[in-house]
Amino acid sequence: MNPIQNFFDKQRKHFEPGGRLAPWEPFYEAMERVFFASPETSPQAPHCRDSLSVQRYMMLVIIMVLPCLLFGIYNAGYQSFKAAGQSADVWTMLWFGAKIVMPLVIISYIFGFGWEIIFSAVRKHPISEGVFVSAMLFPLTLPPTTPWWQAAIGISFGVVIGKEVFGGTGRNFLNPALTGRAFLYFAYPVQMSGDAVWIVVCQNGNRIVDAISSATPLAVASTVKASGTAETALTQAGYSIQTLFIGLYPDSIGASSVVLCIIGAVVLMIWGVASYRIILGDIFGVLSVGYLLNLLANDGSMPYFSMNPWYHLLIGGTAFGFAFMTTDPVSAPDTHAARWVYGYLIGALTVIIRVFNPAFPEGIMLAILFMNIFAPLLDQIAVKVKLKKRIANV
Repeated sequence: MNPIQNFFDKQRKHFEPGGRLAPWEPFYEAMERVFFASPETSPQAPHCRDSLSVQRYMMLVIIMVLPCLLFGIYNAGYQSFKAAGQSADVWTMLWFGAKIVMPLVIISYIFGFGWEIIFSAVRKHPISEGVFVSAMLFPLTLPPTTPWWQAAIGISFGVVIGKEVFGGTGRNFLNPALTGRAFLYFAYPVQMSGDAVWIVVCQNGNRIVDAISSATPLAVASTVKASGTAETALTQAGYSIQTLFIGLYPDSIGASSVVLCIIGAVVLMIWGVASYRIILGDIFGVLSVGYLLNLLANDGSMPYFSMNPWYHLLIGGTAFGFAFMTTDPVSAPDTHAARWVYGYLIGALTVIIRVFNPAFPEGIMLAILFMNIFAPLLDQIAVKVKLKKRIANV
């Protein structure tokens, strides 16, 4: 027999009703379903089967997010040695980056699962696999120097206030990972302001520097002088198109690599996990509003108005948000028509927030959370429009 299955079979009696660990049965079930499909089956026909269960759905998302995590680990190490003026091999950078990033990921899972287990035990329902994805996405949106206690508070706020108070997975209308990130953004603006990212620095000679700050591409683009252009300022700051596309620059842990986000989005769309309508709507919203601002630009307007709209897709966490946040099946609309509108408005709001409100240079986070609130309304409108097109009963 499979040794892992044998282990779970021996422990099951302790978590069944009457067992000494019965209150923690949701935790046992969650751990078992990491390795095996649910043992529950329909007792009689008809038997419904689907190749894409909730468990597989969440695992596929995590698989496509892992490259972003690995790149973030490497980038954290690379930027650390670069800031210190030192060189190192790939494995040394990965090891140093892992010591920066992995504690944040571990803390996110410990506190995310902790709250999920508590609420599941009290409500006596199974633990939802959604916490696997939320606990992975949340730390990838953070700067690498985020204090551990802030990460714990952020994921706790996201899981409890963003999901559990509404009844848990399937009943929440806000993305838990972004809810936690937004809480940290407003509660601790110095570390989460978005206009600068802090880089952990390794030993520099006989002196050890904890961290230095570096202006993000969003900050560079939004503070261009009237006599220059955003594209030129980004290039002069070292943010060429190639650098922005690859993502090898200081930013949030997992949100900088556009190429990895594109690969993840394409694969998830092929697997049927992500909605291509939402993602294409996101892109069209960014480009259309960006080109509209280009048409409205004049000699007296900010250089941000005339920036090539494609740059909005390259800078900040736009690609990461489009690939893994906007397509959240719980907080996004369910109807096809509503998904197009939902995606378009997220893309449009992202550009509008960035250009007209420099205090919030990222834009994508607030745009997604704002549209999360209106997703049920968009579904309701789409259903009503569909019903009106039906032939009336005679």
